[in-house]
Amino acid sequence: MSRTVALALACSVQVACSRSTQAPALRLGTTTTVEQSGALALLDSLHPTPPVRVVVGPSGTILRSAAAGDLDVVITHAPSLEQRLLIEPGHAALRCPFVTSRFAIVGPAADPAHVATAASAAEALRRIASAHAPFISRADSSGTHVKELALWTSAGVAPVVPRDKWYVQAGGDQAATLRIADERAAYALADLPTFTRLTGIALHVLFTADTALGNPYTLYVIHSASQDSAATQFSSWAMANWRPRLLAVHLPDGAAAFTPAGGECAAPVTVAGR
Repeated sequence: MSRTVALALACSVQVACSRSTQAPALRLGTTTTVEQSGALALLDSLHPTPPVRVVVGPSGTILRSAAAGDLDVVITHAPSLEQRLLIEPGHAALRCPFVTSRFAIVGPAADPAHVATAASAAEALRRIASAHAPFISRADSSGTHVKELALWTSAGVAPVVPRDKWYVQAGGDQAATLRIADERAAYALADLPTFTRLTGIALHVLFTADTALGNPYTLYVIHSASQDSAATQFSSWAMANWRPRLLAVHLPDGAAAFTPAGGECAAPVTVAGR
């Protein structure tokens, strides 16, 4: 079991995992790509105010924990789930557009489905399906998985398990999924900052040229957070201190790993009657 998966499972039982022995600590929930991209290590190095205890897991798991009142602040990258699980039910007190990374379709250098020459991400996936080329899905309700499903819908393709043998559900985090794809010379959807940190794999970035592959991360302060405003204090600190440091990170090719997400912190607009 990978460290990230073990951490997520432990947190699901204990509610929060301590990254700081200081008290009181804020309960921060975030995703496996935030951890595996190095963004959490950068947070730790900045000694946030107030100190935080971090729960790491797939976006769906984190958002459900927040809706249940088990977290004070979350940073996730699954806009449709955020809308359904946090905003519409009125669980989010504050919404802060944080940073945006990019997804890429990665795969073997031979590129048997000719993904690299596709005109769009949807066409790239249609080529994979038409060729019955192996594709490894996270299949874990993560932000990456939610994006993948949206791209399949745009492509007009609905892989069916177990009928479509080429489509494999890994049920693991981003790094574990990519290592499976590497072992099987398969395609996968990858968060670029996370992908570029992996070592010992032969997968190549094959397709990124589509605005549909944007990967926005949003910070939410949860209504059930303590009334001492520690969660709001952290959101201001993160926007002013953590975000600029993330925006200074570059990928190996010199491109920015993260770009600003547009907009300022504001109370989210909920659906009328909710």
